[in-house]
Amino acid sequence: MDKALTGRIHSLESFGTVDGPGIRFVTFLQGCPLRCQYCHNPDTWRADAPVKYELTPRQLLDEVSRYKSFIAKGGVTLTGGEPLMQPDFCREFFRLCREAGIHTALDTAGSVYNEKTLSVLDFTDLVLLDIKALSPDLCRKVCGADGRNTLRFLDELERRGIDVWIRHVVVPGLTDDDALLSELIEYLKPYNCVRKIEWLPYHTMVFKYKDLGLAYPLEGVPPLSAERIKAIRKRFPWPQG
Repeated sequence: MDKALTGRIHSLESFGTVDGPGIRFVTFLQGCPLRCQYCHNPDTWRADAPVKYELTPRQLLDEVSRYKSFIAKGGVTLTGGEPLMQPDFCREFFRLCREAGIHTALDTAGSVYNEKTLSVLDFTDLVLLDIKALSPDLCRKVCGADGRNTLRFLDELERRGIDVWIRHVVVPGLTDDDALLSELIEYLKPYNCVRKIEWLPYHTMVFKYKDLGLAYPLEGVPPLSAERIKAIRKRFPWPQG
């Protein structure tokens, strides 16, 4: 087995419905350079943590092919963690998927920005781009990085004409601010590649952190209410009317 092209995989989901269009085969890759305060998958952070699967791109495609009839109108999604920490694996897997006529989606924060990570886009049909915050200071508070690479990544997606769904988590006391949400809308208006904005409500994930022996950064912060996220989606629709 070629270790250079072996993916370290945290988990697999064969019938995903929230990580891109249609029913999708979702692969959660191990490792992430960010430390988002609201992260749902802190068990994917450590790149060297034990994993359930170590597969070559071909082996993963073989697994996907078992569900090809179910995902025919959907596709595959690579997420994590941060999948672009394993760019060679991602690129080759997406290349094989394209050969097989399978739609590919990449769920990323775009925080790992270099020639290798950008090469993954050669075989990417859709990017789910996580924008944590526009302000570098707020972004550092949210995830530990200033977010500039994310915006550079968006510029590259626009240049290539790759469809983008923006994802933005709305957290009470952190990113739940109409002025900030409006600023994000204004920032995105010039980008023809942005097809959709997913305003995601913050949900508490205390139990996962406790299981890992980690302090939960947002202890005591209540989940965003259904009424509030509904109001945000109504006030800040995309595309703009």
